[in-house]
This record gives sequence, C-alpha cells and structure tokens, in this order.
Amino acid sequence: SVLPTPAAGSPPPPAPQEPLEPPQLSGVPGASGLESLSEYEEGPCGWGSFQPRALQRCNTPGGFLFHYCLLALTQGIVVNGLVNISISTIEKRYELQSSLTGLISSSYDIAFCLLSLFVSFIGERGHKPRWLAFASFMLGLGALVFSLPKFFSGKYQFGSLYEDTCLTAKNKGSCSTSSSPLFYYLYVFILGQLFLGTGGTPLYTLGTAFIDDSVPIHKSSLYIGIGYAMSILGPAVGYVLGGQLLTLYIDVDLKHSIDITEDDPRWLGAWWIGFLISWLLAWSLIIPFSCFPKHLPGTAKIQEGKVSQTHQSGSLQATDGNFGQSFKDFPAALKNLMRNTVFMCLVLSTCSEALITTGFATFLPKFIENQFGLSSSSAATLAGTVLIPGAALGQILGGVLVSKFKMTCKNIMKFALLTSVISLVLTFVFAYANCENEPFAGVSESYNGTGELGNLTAPCNAHCNCLRSYYYPVCGGNGVQYFSPCYAGCTQSVSKIHPKVYYNCSCIEGEIHITPTPSSVSLEAQAGKCSSQCKNLPPFLGVFFAAIVFTFMAGTPITVSILRCVNQRQRSLALGIQCTLLRLLGTIPGPIIFGSTIDSTCILWDINECGNKGACWIYNNVRMAYMLVAISVICKIITVFFNGLAVFLYKPPPSVTDVAFQNQNAVLTAVSLECDLNKAGNDG
Repeated sequence: SVLPTPAAGSPPPPAPQEPLEPPQLSGVPGASGLESLSEYEEGPCGWGSFQPRALQRCNTPGGFLFHYCLLALTQGIVVNGLVNISISTIEKRYELQSSLTGLISSSYDIAFCLLSLFVSFIGERGHKPRWLAFASFMLGLGALVFSLPKFFSGKYQFGSLYEDTCLTAKNKGSCSTSSSPLFYYLYVFILGQLFLGTGGTPLYTLGTAFIDDSVPIHKSSLYIGIGYAMSILGPAVGYVLGGQLLTLYIDVDLKHSIDITEDDPRWLGAWWIGFLISWLLAWSLIIPFSCFPKHLPGTAKIQEGKVSQTHQSGSLQATDGNFGQSFKDFPAALKNLMRNTVFMCLVLSTCSEALITTGFATFLPKFIENQFGLSSSSAATLAGTVLIPGAALGQILGGVLVSKFKMTCKNIMKFALLTSVISLVLTFVFAYANCENEPFAGVSESYNGTGELGNLTAPCNAHCNCLRSYYYPVCGGNGVQYFSPCYAGCTQSVSKIHPKVYYNCSCIEGEIHITPTPSSVSLEAQAGKCSSQCKNLPPFLGVFFAAIVFTFMAGTPITVSILRCVNQRQRSLALGIQCTLLRLLGTIPGPIIFGSTIDSTCILWDINECGNKGACWIYNNVRMAYMLVAISVICKIITVFFNGLAVFLYKPPPSVTDVAFQNQNAVLTAVSLECDLNKAGNDG
C-alpha cells in the first residue's frame, strides 16, 4: 500500500530504513553530494610547493576582491579615462581626422565582442584567477603599445602662431589633401586598443562569476557592487591624472627650451605618461592573481548551502554534469541561454540603459557647455562631478540594499524595475533645462543691421580674411557674441590681461579708438563666451545626479539576477552574452545615435578652406534639449518594459523543502511498491 502525502504544515514523516539521497540543488554544479563538492578544487595561495604563510591571509573573498578592484580601476583608468582625454591631443599630434580617432575608440569594443563569448565559455571550467592574470598582462601590454608612437615619431614640431585679430594680408589657409606620414601610427593605436579589449574580456565575465562562487548568496550583490563601483571610479581617476599630465609639455625634456604656454593653441600635453603608469600598475597584478587557487577555501561549503533560483521553463534544455566540458557544447549552451526568456529580457534592458549612459558620458559635457554657456573645461568638470560619483553611488547602493534585505531573484528584479521607473520620471529634467541661445552675430543677430543671418561675413569684417575653421569666441561690450576677434573686426589686443581683451573692433557698436594702457582699457570685447542668463544649471545638475544614481542602482541587481536565473554552469557564458550584446546594441551605437541627434540641431558648421564640413560650432539649444529627452524617454521605456516582462515571466524552481518532501515520498512509494511486489511473488 502507498503511504499518504503529508499534509501542508505537518512535520515530516520518520526516515525510512534506506538512507535518503540529499535533494539535488540544480543551481549547484555536479550531481549531488561528494561529486558536487569534488568539483571545487580549493587550495592554498601560492605557486606549486611555494606557499608562504603570509600569503594565506589574502586567500579569502576579501583578498580577491581587493585585487579585482585594482584591476577594474586600472582598466577604467586606461580605457575610459586616459584614452578619451588623450584623443584630441593624439588627433593634433598625428594629424588624424575625428572619424579615424573614433575608430581607435571603437577598437576596444570590437575586440571585446569578438572574444567575450569564447573566453567566458572556455574559462567557466578553467582557472579563473589565472585568466585574470592573463587579463592583467593584456591590459598592461595594450597600455604599453598605445604609448609607443610617442617614442618613434620624433620631437613635436609646432608651427608659427595663428594671429586671431583682423589684418588684411594674412590668414589665408592652404588646402592640402595629402596624408601625413604620421597617419600610419593609427594602426599602432588600434593594436593597443585591441590588446586592451582582450584584457577587459575576462574581467567582467569570469571575474564576476568567481566572486559569485566564493561568497554566500546574500553577500554576492555587495561584493559585485563594490567591484563595479571601482570600475566606474577608474575613468574619474583617468580624467584627473590625464588632465594633470596634459599640463606638462609633450616632450618633457624640452619644457625649459620652448617659448609656448598652455594657453597657446599649439600646445600639446604629455598624454603618454599615464599609459606607462597604467602599464606598470596592470603588470604588478599578474603575480597576485596567479597565486590564487582555482577556488578559494570554503567555496564547496558555500555552494552546498546555495539554493537554485534558475528560471524554470519547458523550452530550456536539461544539462548533465559533463555539459560544457567540450567546445562542441558551445552552440547548445548558447542556444539554451538564448531560449531563457527572463535572461534575454534582463540583457535587453541593460542594452537600452547602456545606450543612453554611454551617450551621456560622451556628450553631457557638450550639452552643458552649449546650454549654459560654459567653457569646455568647466563643462567637462561639472559633467564628471555628476556622472562619476552618481554612478558609483548607485552601484554600491543597489548592491548594499539587495544584500541587506537578502532579496530573492524575483524581488531583485522588482527592485530593478522600481529604480528604472524612478529614473524614467527624472529623465524629463532635460525638458526643464533648455535655455535659449544667447545673441550671436551672423547666426541669431545681425552685425548692427548689416549682413545676413547664417553668414559670418559682413561689410564690417569683409576685409579681414577671417578663417571659419578657427573658432575663438569673444563677447562684445554690447552683449553679443562673435565667432572670433577677427569676425568682430578687432585689430588690436592686450594679452597680459586675463581674459585677453580686444579693441578697435569695427563690428561692435560704440567703439572708441584709443590705445589702452594697463590701467585703462577700452574693453570692446573679451575672450570667451558671453555669460549665460540661464539660471537652470544648479537644479538641472541636482535632478540629473539623482537620475544617474537610480539608473545605476539597477546595475548590480540586474547582474545578480542574471547570475541567479541561469544554470550554474552557464553563468560566465551568460555574462559573456550580456557584455557582447551590451556593446553591439548599447555602447557602440549609443554615442553614434547621440552624436547624430545632436548634429541634427546644428545651426553653424565648421567649413575649412577646402570646403569640407567639420565640427559643429553652434547648436539650437532648445531643440537639442527636447531631442535628448526623446531619446532618453524611449530608451527608459524599453528598459522598464523588459524589466517588467522579466518579473512577469520568471518562474522560480520549487523550494528545497518541496523538493525534499517529493524525494521522501518517491523513496517511500518505491519501498512500499517493492514490498508489495515481493509479497505477491511469495504468494505466487
């Protein structure tokens, strides 16, 4: 006879005579019991038989996290800090067009996308800390290669100074189409970026999975959040370090023998020093990572106590204990993950977030500069002050809250959905931030009633032979901004005063033609943009900071959700797929879409002597603000939709208690059935 199933809430029945198999936790690799534990090759910290006792203090999750943070910081410094801040200097030094330097920037993502899936699949069964030692080597090598053009291109030769005032017999530019011999250093920069992309691949796939292996389930989000926050602080350190190094002359040994200063447009800074520092820092981490064991002590015990939260769906293919051992399993593993609807929803939500975050990281300084009339350096400083601390704070807060409240996978996804909705609402701050353009001669304002709008040349400056490719704005005493002192018709200047002042300007009304003295200057125009009358900057920065915090607060929870909703053996590959799609659908098209959108609001382009269109000088501020609102809101709605769909579709596995009861009932049923069969046989 079959024993009845225990009622809900009743104590479990006494154990049968036969020992029970422990319930298999599908989130843990291996079958069960000893087979599962034997998979985790724990060991001491060291190299072979050399295992110093002092090193064992680092053989902990905290010790690994410390070195992981240093590597993430180094990667952020080089890839998102030094490269970005050095691009304009590299353009000038090696005579490269912006489209080509854009290729340099995207080379990192190209290498990452090509390698991410393979590295994450192969490395899942491998020695993850040694993969990170390889990552340290490649990041260092990439930084070293990136700096090499400095040592093979010779000394920098700066030309004669461009005169910015109105003189009739100069400023005629030459139109040259021949390429510079320095052009071929482009390929060295691309090679360096490819090495950097190769080194970055294991960091956010295998490194994150190793951290998740080594700590209890409720601490995983905290550790991952700290690691990701350090990768966000990296660019801030890179910008500060790079900015300081650009105040040194590019050929540091010639600093005292040159007669130009930082204010001179011919000045180029020592962009290459930061890459050498990063090279040494990255290679100093090779030895620490190589000494970590395949699994930290206590990993098997931690894994034994974890409960699977893998999404349950009939479309997912069951995998056995040997799945993933061979590269032949790669297509099946890829297909299995792509059919996990919850995983794909989470990945697509991160792609839409990555599109707008990388877009703003690239163009927020330009937005602030144009909307609020600030200098490029001031706008970049303000943008960094808002973006970097906000992103880091959001990553840490998200990890801390998930860890503190010990959220389940479904609750983590609900938390990410909530923060996404809040950041969507805050995104409308861009509609509030728009400011009308200030009066600009030849663009929105005529030259004292002469000339045509859209044409910088007017009767008052037609004799000056001004170059439209030389943008050096000045603010007239009449409150109108001019493209350059030349277009303002200014013939003389005083450079000892800061900011530089100009006088005898034929295009500015009410000028008094006197020769100024240091104590009395006829200030008809001064260098720089006219101060903006828009007072929306402080509230804009405050609300945008909150939007950044809530945007990144979902970052760590979504990563943890991805680790939880997929099979334990496929976590690294899942992160590899996420990183690949993140770049293909997010970080690569993001700056392109934002750049094209912002360019569509341009009202004055740079046109050089050859007639080629270059950068945009003046934008329609109101239109720019509304276009950015449109992009941001569309992407945020996509994020909210996929996060909500993931919550709706997620089906957790039965609880461990349910599994235990089912196993006990199955065993008891089998024992009873065997007894009945034996009895029937004996009776027969």
